[in-house]
Amino acid sequence: MTSTSSETRTFRAADLGTLTVVAWSGEHPEDEKDMPFLLAYSLGDGEGGLEGATEAIELLLENTGLPIGGPVVESSRNPSLPVTLLVEAGQAVLNMPHLNAQCVVPPEWLAAVGERGHAYFMFTTRPWPEAKPGVPLSEEALAAFAGTEETMTRSAHCLLTAKSLRG
Repeated sequence: MTSTSSETRTFRAADLGTLTVVAWSGEHPEDEKDMPFLLAYSLGDGEGGLEGATEAIELLLENTGLPIGGPVVESSRNPSLPVTLLVEAGQAVLNMPHLNAQCVVPPEWLAAVGERGHAYFMFTTRPWPEAKPGVPLSEEALAAFAGTEETMTRSAHCLLTAKSLRG
């Protein structure tokens, strides 16, 4: 006998815990030019812990239309995508349903986004409690987390067109 669950999951922003966004740039293998990257993740410190944060992010991404594990969604080809990137005053500001997040970006990130006109955004369902805001993050630690198959397959991937207040 098969049964279906009638449970409806409701998104609660508090379940995300502390949400953090990290920006960096690096050479893209396809064209050997710098690509600006953004990674959003939770510390997993909400009341539901690591599992609760994972479930909340999964639900948020599902409701937003960003598939976990691919394919890469391009905002320029999906005008109804409710995710935007504003680049202004040395900061990247992500806007999504239920949340806004911002981070200071390095000059090389700004140069790369200025040249490309977009940034590669990953939002992972994998919590990263060790990478707390305000604590310096080494390139090695970032690569060890963001570059793993587990993080890549547990993330939504998106090319977000960069907008500015100046148009």
